[in-house]
This record gives sequence, C-alpha cells and structure tokens, in this order.
Amino acid sequence: MAERPLDVIHKSLDKDVLVLLKRGSEFRGRLIGYDIHLNVVLADAALIQEGEEVKRYGKIVIRGDNVLAISPVELE
Repeated sequence: MAERPLDVIHKSLDKDVLVLLKRGSEFRGRLIGYDIHLNVVLADAALIQEGEEVKRYGKIVIRGDNVLAISPVELE
C-alpha cells in the first residue's frame, strides 16, 4: 500500500530536514512538530542561502501555506 504524505513526514520527526518555501527561502533544522496544514516546527533552525547558513533562529514555526517541499537532510 502506498504511503500518504503525512506518513512520510511523520517518519522525519526528530530528524534533520530541509524546508523549501515558495518565495525561494530554505530552512534547515530538526523537525519536532507538524500538523495536517503542513505547519512545521523546527528546532536548531537556520536560514540557508546558496547552500550556506546565513542566520540561526533556534526554534521556529513555518506556516504551511509557505511550504513548497520538505526533504530529509543527510549530514556529513
């Protein structure tokens, strides 16, 4: 049986993810919460531009209306 999108996101809880926003911004952090509207809560979050961290935020909430994609991050 195929996985549902929220099932895939649930498997990423407490793991590092990259959140791409519609306006082109990217945030990297540990996914600590989400809801059915794709509002996401990241811990140890950082704004990423051109592959480089430009600002650290700690814990943030990103409104689901802005989310384009959520991807697992493989740390080196």
